[in-house]
Amino acid sequence: MKKVSVLWIILDLIFLIIFNAFFFALGGVDHNASVWISYGFIHFAYLMLLITPILIRGKKSSAVFGFSLYAISSVYFLFEFVTGVMLILVFTLVSMESVKAALLVQVFITGLYGIVFVSYLIANERTAEAEEKQQHQIAYIKEASVKLKNLLENISDKEARKKIERVYDTLYSSPVKSPPALSQLENSILASIYALEKAVYSGDTQSVISLADPLLNAVNERNNRLKRFA
Repeated sequence: MKKVSVLWIILDLIFLIIFNAFFFALGGVDHNASVWISYGFIHFAYLMLLITPILIRGKKSSAVFGFSLYAISSVYFLFEFVTGVMLILVFTLVSMESVKAALLVQVFITGLYGIVFVSYLIANERTAEAEEKQQHQIAYIKEASVKLKNLLENISDKEARKKIERVYDTLYSSPVKSPPALSQLENSILASIYALEKAVYSGDTQSVISLADPLLNAVNERNNRLKRFA
């Protein structure tokens, strides 16, 4: 285990050590159920604060959503800590017990936290999925453009080079975003580029010329269909 990880674990344990030291030193171990309920919820709130970073997906938006989720867990922990300590003091100093009251208060606070926290998690997941989709779409244009550009450097025939340049220019200027309905057409375009690549490196100029026109038509078809989806 890395030294930094060990130090973080020690830092995380400091609160638990201090809180439990005060709790058992001042109140002992003989407590009623109402006190133990608040004691347990305080620990749960702190646990949620610790595991919140683990629940954040590592995407571009993770900094924004990470801060929001951590802020929510921090507010919940602070509020729970203050409320829990107050309830512990009341149930201990007044020597009263009300399991129902303690449980209802704690469940209400935790329930509100759960609703807000899970709502943000759902929003985080949706944003992360949208980013993954966008990255996939960008990768499609980038991969296809790079391959065509590399092929241009290996084509000496003027006619073949001119045709591939037209395909490259059209593809390079194509919109990035596309709906799932066009994924099959995009895969077909990539397959055609692979076939074109094979023809170029084998020196088959006629195949290059014959493959270029259908490829250009496919790219134009994608662009035209994108206009209909817009």
